[in-house]
Amino acid sequence: MEAKSVLITGATSGIGEALVNRYAKSAMVIACGRNQEKLSKFESSGVSTSRFDMTDKEQVFDAASKIEAQDIIILNAGVCEYIDDANNFNSALFERVIHANLIATGYCLEAFIPKIKSGGQLVIVSSSASFLPLPRAQAYGASKAALSYLTRVMQVELQGIDVTLVHPGFVETPLTNKNDFPMPCLVTVEQASERIYQGVLKRKKEVHFPRRFTLFLKLFSLLPFNWWLPLAKRIKR
Repeated sequence: MEAKSVLITGATSGIGEALVNRYAKSAMVIACGRNQEKLSKFESSGVSTSRFDMTDKEQVFDAASKIEAQDIIILNAGVCEYIDDANNFNSALFERVIHANLIATGYCLEAFIPKIKSGGQLVIVSSSASFLPLPRAQAYGASKAALSYLTRVMQVELQGIDVTLVHPGFVETPLTNKNDFPMPCLVTVEQASERIYQGVLKRKKEVHFPRRFTLFLKLFSLLPFNWWLPLAKRIKR
């Protein structure tokens, strides 16, 4: 059965924006984000909005207090920054990414889980970067690996709510447009949002795509690390 009400964070760009457009065809959507210009465009098309910064706990709880119970809540917001020189580790960047991708998700879980209807769904968007250690991804990969672990534990422990973990590969978004390296099997945000939509509709425990890329990463994650290490070092160069 398709959801009647959906709340989506990180809705003003990339996958989140595409998810709003996809769900708005059949459900009442609350688009959440910081970009007021984008939120105003959603409002003009009949989509409800909520403006808040996920990294600010007070703003998250204030926003949650103003919404009704939802069938689905999709926690999609996140950032990506790379550490270019491991020998000169950037702890400020590391803290910033961990806070935005992991700690802020914790704020949202506390604030929004009570807003999910019994029998509803929680969806958390992680990354296939969590499967293997990738060059320059000390902050981003660590945050997403922790987010995936967190989601798996929520799948074990949450009662009365289904939980779906999303592991996208490379998706063409404003974040990935900044990447200065090859991105194999790149998909559009429309393709990504449709994969997520269908996976959530089927109440899958995990949605990962594109499969020709994510299955490759999953395979290497099962092999001895020494098999992956030389390949990872070649990617770095």
